[in-house]
Amino acid sequence: QVQLVESGGGLVQAGGSLRLSCATSASIFRIFTLGWYRQAPGKQRELVAAITNGGKTTHADSVKGRFTISRDIAKSAVYLQMDSLKPEDTAVYYCNANRGAVNHWGQGTQVTVSS
Repeated sequence: QVQLVESGGGLVQAGGSLRLSCATSASIFRIFTLGWYRQAPGKQRELVAAITNGGKTTHADSVKGRFTISRDIAKSAVYLQMDSLKPEDTAVYYCNANRGAVNHWGQGTQVTVSS
């Protein structure tokens, strides 16, 4: 069973920073694209950022310049550094592993940004 273990969510004031972490197995890390999605109440889940097994990154327009996805190959972990947080970033953030039609999800971690 694929495990994606997230950590790092919490409550922060607007303008603050948080870093999310997602640890997985080396086998998943090697072949899957890893990413972060978020889902706010009443809204659809949306892609925030992703990094391929080759290291290519993509970020949603809404977070470009504020959020950065990165990875630690030795730890089979992916991170989401979130700076200049806004109240509209409030959501449950999910780690995702994708390969074609196959998706695996973490349990989600709550990020709340107060104004």
